[in-house]
Amino acid sequence: MDGFKKRLSESVQLRLSVALSLAILVVALLAGVFAFVSAFDEALEMQDNTLYQVAVLFERQQMTLAYPLPERAIVGDDEESRVVVQYLDDGSHAPADVESGGPLPLPATLADGLSTLTVAGEPFRVLVRTLGNARRIAVAQETGIRDKDARESAWRGLLPFLILFPVLLLVVADLLRKLFRPIVVLAGEIDQRGEQELHAIDEQHLPAEVRPFVLAINRLLGRVAQSMDSQRRFVADAAHELRSPLTALSLQAERLAAADMSNLARERLFTLRRGIERGKSLIEQLLALATAQANATPSGAAVSVHAVYRRVLEDLLPLAELKQIDIGVEGSEDLYLALDEIDLLALVRNLVDNAIRYTPVGGRVDLSVTREQGGVLLQVKDSGPGIAVEERERVFDPFYRSLGSQEVGSGLGLSIVKAIAERTGARIRLAYCDEPAQRGLCVALWWRLATA
Repeated sequence: MDGFKKRLSESVQLRLSVALSLAILVVALLAGVFAFVSAFDEALEMQDNTLYQVAVLFERQQMTLAYPLPERAIVGDDEESRVVVQYLDDGSHAPADVESGGPLPLPATLADGLSTLTVAGEPFRVLVRTLGNARRIAVAQETGIRDKDARESAWRGLLPFLILFPVLLLVVADLLRKLFRPIVVLAGEIDQRGEQELHAIDEQHLPAEVRPFVLAINRLLGRVAQSMDSQRRFVADAAHELRSPLTALSLQAERLAAADMSNLARERLFTLRRGIERGKSLIEQLLALATAQANATPSGAAVSVHAVYRRVLEDLLPLAELKQIDIGVEGSEDLYLALDEIDLLALVRNLVDNAIRYTPVGGRVDLSVTREQGGVLLQVKDSGPGIAVEERERVFDPFYRSLGSQEVGSGLGLSIVKAIAERTGARIRLAYCDEPAQRGLCVALWWRLATA
């Protein structure tokens, strides 16, 4: 009960459904009572009219009365529905038993017209009529059977209400679901958006009552997009501004290395040059991240995955050879992706660079591209330690480094990969290459297949 109250307080659709159902129920009850009473009174009126027609028929046909003998049975005679026709003055010598079929002990002073009397303990509806020959007749019937027939007729008239009421409730519930469906669809579309998709929501096909709320969300999305653009511009501008002094420092360090100095000074100079190189690498990664997060227009041309693989391997092969890593491409089939070549190049370069860094000496790095489920599946596998399941969401955060990692890096590689994947509509998945041993990392990205 508490759960229903909570849902009722939180759901406009449920409150509207309950309110309409209660309103329909109240109206149906009032209409049902009115229809039942009207049908009941109409049935009684028709039965009174039947008594009147019998009296008119008696006079028109100039009938005579012959009361049945008690010992004579008549086939089809029903005591409950029997209509008694008698001269009113015959009631003075009528038997006390009203079931005999003879005249009823009616008082001779009854006025013309309809009346309800209790005769020998049984209620009767009686019509008294004066004939043309001045004789008076009475047409009577027990009210029990009349009321029973009237109730049955009234219930038959009420039957459509009983059938239509649940049907109407179902129609109202279905109508409300259809009326709220645009809002549900809109919520689903917004929920499927990526982190970088901050364009305005189309409010043209939404109900007028919801439109102000959507317009407010659009204004909020605009402010968020403006804030994120400012943040990206700041990162890009800061990286550009830092690039020149670091380049100058690198040149000064190279010139200093040519000068005569002690072994201790040369050792410290080597450490300084390594720090400068890491700083330059971090700046390049920050620029790449800012570019990856920008809402660039996708390229219309299809890019060869193997061509990108060759360029990346040419650049990073010396780093792999230093660690004696066996690196190469599996499979000979080349596939094409409708991506910007710079995006795909940055994505693959970061994946392969990470794989080489975290793969131990003498390890293996494999690149592959295959068709799967109507799309292109790109995979980069290594024989390194892999990433624990509980860390697989965190590793995409900027500057996050796995615990226990001894490799030098900026922690931006997978952030760049995720940003490009989201912007290009790719699905990304991390897994172990060797699940039983929990070793090796397999990074898989899936895109819809593009034609060459």
